[in-house]
Amino acid sequence: MPPALPPGVSFSRPSTLLATWFGVGLVPWAPGTWASLTALPIAWYLQSRFGPLAVAGAGVACFLVGWWAAAAVVRESAVADPSFVVIDEVAGQLLALALAPAAPVYYAVGFIGFRLFDILKPWPVSWADASVKGGLGVMLDDALAALYVVVIVVALMRVYVV
Repeated sequence: MPPALPPGVSFSRPSTLLATWFGVGLVPWAPGTWASLTALPIAWYLQSRFGPLAVAGAGVACFLVGWWAAAAVVRESAVADPSFVVIDEVAGQLLALALAPAAPVYYAVGFIGFRLFDILKPWPVSWADASVKGGLGVMLDDALAALYVVVIVVALMRVYVV
């Protein structure tokens, strides 16, 4: 059975719907990983159809909307970083794939790399996670984790040609 939303948090609010990425955050096992997975086809479509700026733009838009949504849910739930808020993983995954060609090897590296950096939290990801509060804090560590992946993807692109 999926976890319930805490008192004061309701799906009738757009902020909750977006923060949980339309309910993906309520998946009982690894909701952040599932949310990251939902970003892959979005990034693939945008990259294939419109190019890297569209993926980057979607990541930035998701970050900004997520900041607002996460701030509202943090305020309503009184939980600093609710595990059911997963829009940060979606934004981070999109940002991580912003420069990646729409090719399976890059998306595999982008997905696995993003999940690892999001979980392991090397500096400055760990700093953002511990020091920045509210909606921005929820979102920022994932955006910083994405930067590590962008560096790896760009380095891989220099060595491996699709």
